Amino acid sequence: MKKLIRLFRYAGPWAHLFIIATVALLIITAVNLVAPEITRRIIAIMESGNLEAGINEIITLALILLACFAVRGICQFFNSYLSHIASWNMVNRVRCIVYDHLQKLSMSYYHDKQTGQLMSRVINDTSTFENLVAHALPEVTTSALTIIGVLIILFTINPILALLVCIPIPFIALVSMLPRLMRKYFKKGQERIAELNAVLQDNFSGIKEIQVFNKQEYESKKVREKSTQHVTMLIKALFFVGVLHPSVAFITVLGTVIVLIAGPIIAMQTQLNIADVVAYLLYLNLFYAPIATLTRIVEDIQQALAGTERVFEILDIEPEIKDSPDAITVGRLSGQIEFDNVSFAYQDDIEVLENISFEAKAGQMIALVGPTGVGKTTISGLIARFYDPTEGSIRMDGIDIKDMTLESLRNQLSLVLQDVFLFNGTIGENISYGTASATAEQIEEAARIACVDEFIETLPDKYETVIGERGVRLSGGQKQRLAIARSVLRNSPILLLDEATSAVDTETEREIQKAISKIIGQRTIIVIAHRLSTIRKADLIIALQDGKIAEYGNHEELIAKGGIYASLVEHQSL
Repeated sequence: MKKLIRLFRYAGPWAHLFIIATVALLIITAVNLVAPEITRRIIAIMESGNLEAGINEIITLALILLACFAVRGICQFFNSYLSHIASWNMVNRVRCIVYDHLQKLSMSYYHDKQTGQLMSRVINDTSTFENLVAHALPEVTTSALTIIGVLIILFTINPILALLVCIPIPFIALVSMLPRLMRKYFKKGQERIAELNAVLQDNFSGIKEIQVFNKQEYESKKVREKSTQHVTMLIKALFFVGVLHPSVAFITVLGTVIVLIAGPIIAMQTQLNIADVVAYLLYLNLFYAPIATLTRIVEDIQQALAGTERVFEILDIEPEIKDSPDAITVGRLSGQIEFDNVSFAYQDDIEVLENISFEAKAGQMIALVGPTGVGKTTISGLIARFYDPTEGSIRMDGIDIKDMTLESLRNQLSLVLQDVFLFNGTIGENISYGTASATAEQIEEAARIACVDEFIETLPDKYETVIGERGVRLSGGQKQRLAIARSVLRNSPILLLDEATSAVDTETEREIQKAISKIIGQRTIIVIAHRLSTIRKADLIIALQDGKIAEYGNHEELIAKGGIYASLVEHQSL
C-alpha cells in the first residue's frame, strides 16, 4: 500500500481524470447490481399470473434496463479512456523523473552499471504502471464493490443461503497467499530482462569487434543464457499463476454446488418464489465472477509492484556529489585553480592520489604526465567535481568548489576526453552542444580552430551531415577534432584536454597544437598527454608517480633534472 500511495503521488496533474474515471466505475458497479433486481421484478410480474395488467410495467422496466446498460457502456468508455490517458501520462512523468534522477547521480554510481540495465529501469519497469493503474486497480475496485454489494443483497433475500455462499471465502483467502511468491519471481524476471537488455546494448555497440574476432557464437550463447534465465523466472512465477486460477475456479464452483444442494431445501422451508431464485442465481454469478477476476489480475499487480520496487530503488539513491545547502552561484571566473593537499581513493583501501598540491594561474597551461594509472585523469575528474577529494580541497579563484553550485562550477569548464562521445545528430549540433545560442559563423570558426573545417566542407550536407550513433560515420581523428571544436566554441575559462590528440596523426596534431596556441593565455588549459610533443610549451609540467607529484617545472627545467620526465622524453624520441 505504501508503494501504491507513493506511486499515485506522481499522478497529481491528472487527478481530475482519475476522479471522473472512478465516478464512472461506481456507476458501472451500480448498474451491475441493479440489473438483476430489475430482472427479478419483471419475473415477479410474469409469475403473478396477471400478465396483461402488468405488460406496461414490464415494458417500462425493460426500457429502464436498456437505459442502464446504455449508461454502463458510456461509463465504461470514460473509465477506460480517461484512466489510460492519466496512466500513460503518469508513466511518462515517472520515466522523466527517473531519467532526471539518474543524470544527477555521481560517476561512482555508474562504475558497475550497464547501460541496458538502466534503460530497462526507465522503460520496461515504468511501463508496468499503466497496466496497474488503467486495468488492475479499477478491476480490483469494481470487484470489491460488487462483492460487498452482492453480499448485502444476498443477505436481504435469504440470510441462511447467503451464509452458505460465504463458505468458500476462507479457502480463497488461503489460496490468495500465492501472489507474494509470484512477486519474488516476477522481480527476478525483470532483473533478468534488464541484464538481457544490457548484453544486447553492449553487443550492438560492439558489433564490429564481435565480427572481426569471430565471437558471434560466444555472444549468441550469452544472449541465449540471459534470455533463458528471464523465461525461467517467468515460468516459475506463472507456475503459481497456474495453481491460483484453477484453485479459485474450483472453490467458486464448490460454492455454487453448495447453493444448488441447499437452495431447494431452504426454498421449500422459506417459501422462496421463482423470481427470488432467479435473482439469487444472477447475484450468485455476480458474486463469484469478481473473485475470479481478482485472481486473474493478481499477475498484473505483482508485475507492476515488482517494477515499482525497482524504480523506487533508483529514486531512493542519493547523489554523492550535490550542491551544499548554502552553495553559491558564481559567474565567469578567471580560471585560477589550486589543489591543496588533495588525496583521493575510489575505494577506501586503494588510494589513487596522495597529497597533491599545485596552482594553475589564470591563462596558464598545465600539463600532467606519467605512466598509465597514476591519477592524471582523476585530477581532471576532481576539477569537474565528478568526485570529491577524500582529503584536502580544490579552489577556483580562491573559492572551494564544494561551495559552488554544480551548474555554475561546470559552466567554467570545457572537456575533451580520450574516448570521444558524439551524439546521433548533425555535425553542427554536436559542435554547438555546449553552446545553445551559437551562430553558424561561430560554429564554423570553432571548426577552423580545431582543423576540421576542410573535412566538413567536403561533405554533401556540410554542417547538416548526420554522423550516426556515437559518430560511427567518422574516423577517430575526425571525432576528436569535433570534440575539440565543441570545447573551443563553449569558450569557458578552463579547458581540460585528456589525451585530446591521441587519435590524430602527427600532421593533424601539429595543426591542432597551432590552434590551441592561439588561445593560450586566454584560458587555463589542463593537458593530460602521453605524446609529450604536445606539452613542450606548457607553463608547468607535473610528473606523477604512484599517485604523488614526483617532479614539476617547465620542459627545459625537467630535462635538466634528468628525472622521470626526461626519461619519458628520451623514450619517445627513440
